[in-house]
Amino acid sequence: MSDEAGGGIREHEHDPYLWLEEVSGEDALAWVRERNAETVEALTTGPGFKAVEQEVREVLDDDGRIPYVVRRGRHLYNFWQDAERLRGVWRRTTLEQYRTEHPDWETVLDLDALAEAEGEKWAWAGSSVLPPGHRHALVKLSRDGADACVVREFDLETLRFVEGGFAVEEAKTRIGWIDHDHVWIGTDFGPGSMSPSGYPLQVRRWRRGTPLETAETLYEGRPADLSASGWRDHTPGFERDFVSRQIDFWNQELFLLPDGPDGPDGPDGPDGSHRQPEKIDVPDDAVAYVHRQWLVVTPRSPWLGHAPGSLLAFDFDAFRAGAREPDVLFTPDAHTALGGHSWTRNHLLLTTRADVSSRLELLTPGPGGWSRAPLAGVPPLSTASVVCTDPDESDEYFLNVTGFLQPSTLHRGTAGSPDGGETVKQGPALFDTAGLTVEQYFATSADGTRVPYFVVGPEDRPGPGPALLYGYGGFEISMVPQYSAVTGRTWLARGGTYVVAGIRGGREYGPAWHQAALGAHRVRAFEDFAAVARDLTARGITTPAQLGIEGGSNGGLLMGAMLTRYPELFAAVVAHVPLLDMLRFHKLLAGASWTAEYGDPDDPADRPHLERISPYHRMTADGPPYPPLLLLTSTRDDRVHPGHARKAAARLRELGHPVLFHEHLGGGHAGATDHRQTAFNEALVHTFLWERLTPRG
Repeated sequence: MSDEAGGGIREHEHDPYLWLEEVSGEDALAWVRERNAETVEALTTGPGFKAVEQEVREVLDDDGRIPYVVRRGRHLYNFWQDAERLRGVWRRTTLEQYRTEHPDWETVLDLDALAEAEGEKWAWAGSSVLPPGHRHALVKLSRDGADACVVREFDLETLRFVEGGFAVEEAKTRIGWIDHDHVWIGTDFGPGSMSPSGYPLQVRRWRRGTPLETAETLYEGRPADLSASGWRDHTPGFERDFVSRQIDFWNQELFLLPDGPDGPDGPDGPDGSHRQPEKIDVPDDAVAYVHRQWLVVTPRSPWLGHAPGSLLAFDFDAFRAGAREPDVLFTPDAHTALGGHSWTRNHLLLTTRADVSSRLELLTPGPGGWSRAPLAGVPPLSTASVVCTDPDESDEYFLNVTGFLQPSTLHRGTAGSPDGGETVKQGPALFDTAGLTVEQYFATSADGTRVPYFVVGPEDRPGPGPALLYGYGGFEISMVPQYSAVTGRTWLARGGTYVVAGIRGGREYGPAWHQAALGAHRVRAFEDFAAVARDLTARGITTPAQLGIEGGSNGGLLMGAMLTRYPELFAAVVAHVPLLDMLRFHKLLAGASWTAEYGDPDDPADRPHLERISPYHRMTADGPPYPPLLLLTSTRDDRVHPGHARKAAARLRELGHPVLFHEHLGGGHAGATDHRQTAFNEALVHTFLWERLTPRG
């Protein structure tokens, strides 16, 4: 089908399914229940469904999973869910205990007990602990997985919520400690306090024991901004406060607040005014922050003679005084991109990716500049990531290494130490990898670009077989090798081949790889994915009749594009919490925050290309038949509106295309808040795929 082929609902026509955007509307939910019943009847009644569901639960609930931790003082904290603790438990242990095979965990907060006591479907949304004492925490609780959450202060000695402590009602709140009696807070203070995307625009300083509405406003973003936030750097000897103005998804301004009694702690003039925040003079599209004496900058465009995707470190005080000569910590090349970096007390752990596989270095600042040395080796076609460091106190780090067929291994080490560290946890092998192999290939896209992809499947391939191709292609999110026992059990162990594509829009090769698919160039991501599909067929790995595809969120947009642009390449499509209506996405929940990624439907310059890439508006009864589609979403997804999936399902049904739809009432943008829901979703997906990709009879 031509990429320029039109669709059913034109921009000037009325959308007959707008009523499905009423998230909790009576008619809309009745429609959802009808579609859910159809999908349950179609996919769950056979013995295969229950078998897959049980296998996924076994994987998710396995006691041998690595309990990843963060250090807070002398304790290592972890959040854990299993068969007995469906909503989960926040718990802690010591390093000595953590080293053992079966650590003795102390329960800090039991969400199942809390949910039962309060009659709320609480889901864990994280915590912020006040250093250096690490006694007081701000705990975030989400109702059924939504991004919006409530905040409550928690005492980590008494293990109770603090009566009369800091507490914030449900909102997309940003909050962080200043000291025991003050926090930085951005939340819903009423009209004008939240952005069109639903995020805070005000940065206020809130004093303990005072009403929230009286918190003092110290910074405010502009009405069209994405958000604003404030935070305290608690590093001993470098205490300071910052605010950030998030202009859009890819542009922001960083400000240093005046310190001392004339700064955030009090007025500096007789009229009660404050000195103005100091803007840090870095490009708006750069990622920048301050650590100890360093200003660290990753530019997304050429700056000061340095390439996009470089990692630069400036002396912060010298930079404020006008100096612009950085220490260059990383420079990208055609095959290597920055993966990430983490500080310890005296070192920096640098992760890079060479053709999407991880490499590690240890960088150390000194009087003569920065020295560097390789860190522990990482196997080929693997991913290494720093899980936790304690940069204020020590050079300790926890490093996770994983691959498609390699269960995660968690190492603990001391940066700069010659002993090489220790393996503290080894993830269980939860599926049989005998006879399986991992290969990396490159497909050639429509414009000649080489697109990397990984193939996991039988080493001795007898011929084309069922394959599942996964992709995302947006927001600088890279598709990297990682162990998934769910995929192993449900797909690989049953003879399928699993494929992960690193298409443009991600960050596999740095900022340029992402920017190549921004806005009107989004079609390049679609062309890349189609090129991988064709390459799989050309290599004899699969055939269009045996190829299924899967993606979620922005990857759901990718799935919709594949359905409407290249239906002949696939036999089944799965889209989770998808973005599909590209002419109204900016009016739905957090959608306005993504106009920097896709374009603005209200801008005459952007609207034509958004109509061309909008799957909902390209759906038609003309041309090749669409492959069967499974749409999964959540009523409580307050990021990508469930109306995207609902309306697409209704439109496809109207046009006579095969579509199944299921919507959990809870789950948020993740689609599930507990292992039971996750197992049900995975069983729906893999039952759907196997039934459509395996020849019958």
